[in-house]
Amino acid sequence: MAIDLSSLKSERDRLKDNLREIEGELRRLEAELKSLRQREIATKREIEALVTLIELGDAKEIKAAD
Repeated sequence: MAIDLSSLKSERDRLKDNLREIEGELRRLEAELKSLRQREIATKREIEALVTLIELGDAKEIKAAD
């Protein structure tokens, strides 16, 4: 059984095209993930700031009640 060289080359070229598409999608997803991580960090910082403000407010209320 002979191997058709042109078929192999065609399949190789098809796979190379698929790989380029996958790599492009991967870069897009990595950029999106980076953006989401930055939003996550910013949200956590906001929560920490609010927790601190709440704790300060609670401490003032406790002192005022004493």
